[in-house]
Amino acid sequence: MDYSFSAPTAMEFKALYDETGWADWSLDHFERALSGSWLVCTVRDDVGRLLGMGRLISDGALHAFVTEMIVTEQARGTGIGGEVLARLVDEARHRGVDDVQLFAARGRADFYERHGFERRPESAPGMDMMGVC
Repeated sequence: MDYSFSAPTAMEFKALYDETGWADWSLDHFERALSGSWLVCTVRDDVGRLLGMGRLISDGALHAFVTEMIVTEQARGTGIGGEVLARLVDEARHRGVDDVQLFAARGRADFYERHGFERRPESAPGMDMMGVC
């Protein structure tokens, strides 16, 4: 596996999104999303095929927000998502941003809890890293 902080192409990003069924947006949407990203971590197989990615949006000082964590169906359950998330959080901290937040998709909160995030009270959406700030 090859992990890097090199963004995928907009077409690759769209293909991952299409596999999830989350939304059917134009290629231009994915190009703009990538250009607005603060940090993108990708993982590719031995032949360079994109297996997964995660993105952070940030102000570069106080907060970072996980906007997508996507792993291809056939690569799920192999630890790729956890590794991508860990690399994103580590790099955010390296860049001086300790407050990393996210909104977990339905049924995915347990994944994020296993990787250091905790649920906010029902009255507050999202999740925060434990032991930060």
